[in-house]
Amino acid sequence: MSTNLPRPGQVKQVTSFSNPLVKDIKALIAQRKHRQKSGRFVAEGLKLATDALAAGWEVDMLVLGPEARDSAPAREVAATARARGATILEVSTAVLAAMTRRDNPQMVVGVYGQRLLSASALEKAFAAAPQGVWVALDQVRDPGNLGTIIRTADAVGASGVILVGDTTDPFAVEAVRATMGSLFHVPLARQTREGFREIAARWPGTVVGTHLKGSSDYRTIDYRRPSLLLMGNEQSGLPQEMAEACSALARIPQAGQADSLNLAVATAVMLYEIRRGDLSLT
Repeated sequence: MSTNLPRPGQVKQVTSFSNPLVKDIKALIAQRKHRQKSGRFVAEGLKLATDALAAGWEVDMLVLGPEARDSAPAREVAATARARGATILEVSTAVLAAMTRRDNPQMVVGVYGQRLLSASALEKAFAAAPQGVWVALDQVRDPGNLGTIIRTADAVGASGVILVGDTTDPFAVEAVRATMGSLFHVPLARQTREGFREIAARWPGTVVGTHLKGSSDYRTIDYRRPSLLLMGNEQSGLPQEMAEACSALARIPQAGQADSLNLAVATAVMLYEIRRGDLSLT
């Protein structure tokens, strides 16, 4: 290992655009392959750094721009991260902008370890939440939709989100940004289509999918717990083999000329209906 790399818990000033750490963070933002190989990802902003630390996530690096070094809350977050072994990088605004490819970058940028439930951990999570609500997303392509759905799942208290097949990367910076910190609170798992169909076949409650040919108004379905909501791809919806895995196919009525709802909006409509009666204003 290069002696130029910082030690865990070290504070390091970085001024060069070609610094290996700057290049590493740029690659984490730009390349899914690099995120998968390293098992890390980037989240921008003081709020997300605060959420990650509060939720006990592994913080690999925390990058501070000049504004952050003048901010008491940011310094406190940096001190906590450093005490847990994170490397603290102090950079200029220009380096931060180049690193994140943003003209107006957040003053704090964090690098975190990814978390995905293993197959055995997912089964334990199912057993631990017999009244739970889970969301499964089949081949979802848009990272903004994915991030918004994770945020909505957090808002309704869903038990977790299952990414089925070639669903987009939840650790892409666009998806992370759209979660507004909910990524750190909602368990995620990946499953193949075959693996999901096996889960659905033995699911003890309702497995409901939305479908343009759905025969049931979404408001009339008996959502027996645990409930598993399956949503399809933005363009093509649920393919036949995935629709057949559902015990009910729901349709959301529309009065206007739009041929469909945005995926994240449709998922929110379904989740709030499934959780209707569980949620109250306090």
